[in-house]
Amino acid sequence: MSAAIIDGKEFAARVRAKVAAHVDRLKADHGLTPGLAVVLVGEDPASQVYVRSKGKQTLEVGMNSFEHKLADDISESELLAVIDRLNRDPDVHGILVQLPLPAHLDSDLVINAIDPAKDVDGFHISNVGLLGTGQKSMVPCTPLGCLMMLRDYHGDLSGMHAVVVGRSNIVGKPMAQLLLGDSCTVTIAHSRTKDLPAMCRSADILVAAVGRPEMIPGDWVKPGATVIDVGINRVERDGRNKLVGDVHFDSAAAVAGAITPVPGGVGPMTIACLLANTVTAACRANGLSEPEGLTA
Repeated sequence: MSAAIIDGKEFAARVRAKVAAHVDRLKADHGLTPGLAVVLVGEDPASQVYVRSKGKQTLEVGMNSFEHKLADDISESELLAVIDRLNRDPDVHGILVQLPLPAHLDSDLVINAIDPAKDVDGFHISNVGLLGTGQKSMVPCTPLGCLMMLRDYHGDLSGMHAVVVGRSNIVGKPMAQLLLGDSCTVTIAHSRTKDLPAMCRSADILVAAVGRPEMIPGDWVKPGATVIDVGINRVERDGRNKLVGDVHFDSAAAVAGAITPVPGGVGPMTIACLLANTVTAACRANGLSEPEGLTA
């Protein structure tokens, strides 16, 4: 069996096109331009690249982009004051604080200072609670992107057994909640799960989000299963750096029915869903209908 490749780059382009079309309608019908504010603390090179990409894509879909680059020795009170100003700014509909923060800053305190309605990363404790109880919330971008791709590939997910390998607050736990919301039977597995290979083999949908390079080989995959590889790991091969997922792609692709590659799978969907969340937040803030196909 040779798995179908779920092309995240192509799907993300379709999501961005939907976002751009909705932004055009908001401007034309309501004089409303969604705005995304990104707060970057310090000089982390990877974060700087990611923030530049977010700003570029925000502008490309017609939204306003507000970047706040702050010194790495900023005090917690100063950072919280910046967030408070953004919370009160009516032109800002989404706020994202780029992680990781410098060690002297309390990430949980900072994230929970964001207005939950503007928390487009979906990390605020209020949004976590709303998602966990099946209520309307802002949903973390990476799990939302995974759900969108699964819905696009399968249509109805009802009754499928989904195994999520990884229990992080950013991916594993919200991914499980989203799959439950689509009526999957969900198992969260992790490093201490007894007989993890057998657990993975029971999955119709296998989501790998553990952060360990190629931890899941093909013989852990149920024939015909859909594999969503969230991992992005940098490894050295033949003296060169290479990006690989949490799944051993070649062996898994020989067994699975469909699989996301790394790179080019889940990764591109994260920023696309950030843009989608910003449009959703703008619509909710103004009592307008939410964009179809861009929410959970």
